Amino acid sequence: MQRVSRHWSVPGRRRVAAPLALLVLLGSALAALASCRDEPTEPVPIRIATGSPTAVYHAFGQSLAAILNRELPGVRASVEVTAASAQNVRLVGAGAAELGFTQADVLPPRAPEHPAVLAVARVYDDLLHLVTTAGGPVRTLADLRGRRVSVGADGSGTEVTVKRLLAVAQLGGDRVRQEHLGLDDSVAALRAGQIDAFFFSGGLPVRGVAELAGRTSVRMVDLGEWTEPLRRAYGQVYVTRDIPHSVYRTDPISTVANPNYLIVRANLPESLVRDVTRLLMERREELAAAHPAAGRMSPRAAIVTAPLPLHPGAAAWYRASKP
Repeated sequence: MQRVSRHWSVPGRRRVAAPLALLVLLGSALAALASCRDEPTEPVPIRIATGSPTAVYHAFGQSLAAILNRELPGVRASVEVTAASAQNVRLVGAGAAELGFTQADVLPPRAPEHPAVLAVARVYDDLLHLVTTAGGPVRTLADLRGRRVSVGADGSGTEVTVKRLLAVAQLGGDRVRQEHLGLDDSVAALRAGQIDAFFFSGGLPVRGVAELAGRTSVRMVDLGEWTEPLRRAYGQVYVTRDIPHSVYRTDPISTVANPNYLIVRANLPESLVRDVTRLLMERREELAAAHPAAGRMSPRAAIVTAPLPLHPGAAAWYRASKP
């Protein structure tokens, strides 16, 4: 009988390797086939915290959401109606929204070491409106004493600014009968005679105020003299801006203003925030068609977001664009 060697020859090893290679190839093919059958990846939600439906944040946010949905296929953007700035900061910080708008004076004077919220851009200035009826008794801030006044919705930037304004004017506490109404409810209450005046902070023009001025004779109260007292008491964020006759067809006035920012959740991916920043800046004309305030943005001004640092994705876009 012929003896069989116990040692595998080289040709024998090649014959064993071939089936193993085939198995590896087959396994790779099956894995690729399985991956093709996977369900499509869910789009990334981008919830944009805005404000009242007739105010600037909402119009701006709706236009921005439409741009993101059109140009970023992996994104599903939507707009959230909120009480505005203060609530928006809380929502973004808590992860209940990805983007939001806020006034600068709502933010703490210094950002924490590891902030949950970062900046995408400084977008435009909010102007503080004090609106009353043209024939009414309120002509100056001091005339609010003892009267019914809406100071803005709870959680709004308007409320923050107005509380500070009343404090420096020594009208705090119960010296003014304060109502906490949003813009739409304030307009309705003024028309019904339920309040004597209301405050609202927003970019020009505020649609709700413009609609009121188109139906009713209103007066805008000049607040320009209060910018410096606010700066001394609360920091340099406040500036004086004009509301010309052309905006609401009322007498021109000066008033207190402060910048507002588009903010973002700090843990959003850098590449996504870079795309959002790019579209925010490159689609300014489209955004301005939704509201003129958006057309006042510029890359050079957008990077001034103290006390909030820019998100790394936003900073990367600005560095590449050399504003």
